[in-house]
Order: sequence, then C-alpha cells, then structure tokens
Amino acid sequence: MQVVGIHIASIAGVVVTAAMLDDVPAFAHSADGNWTYPPACCRGDMTAGECGSIPSATVTPYADGYVIILRPGDHRKVTRQNRYFVPYDSVMPSGDEKFHICLHPTEEHENCFFAPAEAM
Repeated sequence: MQVVGIHIASIAGVVVTAAMLDDVPAFAHSADGNWTYPPACCRGDMTAGECGSIPSATVTPYADGYVIILRPGDHRKVTRQNRYFVPYDSVMPSGDEKFHICLHPTEEHENCFFAPAEAM
C-alpha cells in the first residue's frame, strides 16, 4: 500500500511541476539588429525561433492593412506559399529598417508583425 502512495505522490509532483512550467514566459531572441522580439511573439532563438526578417517585396500596403505573401526561403518556417493580412492597428514598430514576422504556432498563423518606422 505504501508503494501506491509513493506512486500517486510522484504523479502529483509531476503534474504540479508541469503546470508551473506552463506559466513560465517564453524567452525571446534578438532580431537582426540591436533589438529583441517581445517574448509574447517569439519562442526560441535565432535558429529555431518563430520570428525573422522578411523581404520588403513580400509586403504590400492596402487601405486597411498589410498583405504579406511569403514563399519558401522568405522565412525559415515557410514551406509553401502563405498569405497573411495584418491590420494597421496590429503592426508593431521594428527596431531596424526591415519588416519582421513571427509565425506561431504554425506557418499559417501570423503571431506578430513588425514594420520599419517609415512604413507605419
């Protein structure tokens, strides 16, 4: 009977630890320049993170926001052509003169979009 009690206590400890880790904020990584993506936008690092700069040719301004069309090679997570729409009130300023996008949890989902100051 004591073994069962230890087993249940061990499982409870694992569940509590996992729940605590779920609330730990993600670590953001630095962008290409001298700034860092907000932790809410990016999980990972320069190699495996969801955020990265994208070519300005992939971004088209419209009356109510930006349309971004990314193809493989434009962003490390993109494996096929994807289209995103970002309203102007959701755009964040980039820390450099480039456009950046964060794709999370998959390549189909734009999580954060950054535009250079002159494009905002």
